[in-house]
Amino acid sequence: MSKADYELLGLDESATEEEIRARYKELKEKYNEERWLEGEAGNEAARMLGKLDAAYNDILSERREAERAGSGTLDEVAADIRNGDLVGAQAKLDACNDRGGEWHYLQSVLFFRKNWMNESKKQLEIAMQLDPSNDKYKDAYERIKSRMNYHGQSAYEGGGAYAPEYNPQADQQMGGSGCAQCVDFCYTCLCVNCLFQMCCSCR
Repeated sequence: MSKADYELLGLDESATEEEIRARYKELKEKYNEERWLEGEAGNEAARMLGKLDAAYNDILSERREAERAGSGTLDEVAADIRNGDLVGAQAKLDACNDRGGEWHYLQSVLFFRKNWMNESKKQLEIAMQLDPSNDKYKDAYERIKSRMNYHGQSAYEGGGAYAPEYNPQADQQMGGSGCAQCVDFCYTCLCVNCLFQMCCSCR
């Protein structure tokens, strides 16, 4: 991507598309007003309008090309998840430079599979910020919130970012029953299956 295009917008290459669109709109309104000024000031504003449009279109075009190039890698990540190769999926995600909403969604799925609920939820929040209209991300977010509420939010607080692993001996010591363990296990499997299917079938 051309660094000069971003500099013209007053942004850097890490800017989100939402930030780029907002800045473009702001500058376009500014130059549209200034082009009616007399003399060189008006001429300069008119020239900047042309440069602004060109930079904006170039940035979006290059980003679309990068997304198309990276889609193959993300498809491979989804395939690795389907096959249970979480290590391979994580390695491919780590190698991706373009980290859009789908990248963060797949990272959320991987964290979910590792039972790292807080981290999974955070990745979904980032995915929704990057792509607010994506229903897949919203549905996954509601599912993971429901799962965390089911187990009790306190179970994930005070212990870092990672959700605790199930401990049947500790459950028995606290008066838990085998039936309760089965219910908990089945519910967890259902949640994993739902999110897993969303990853693999909604693409």
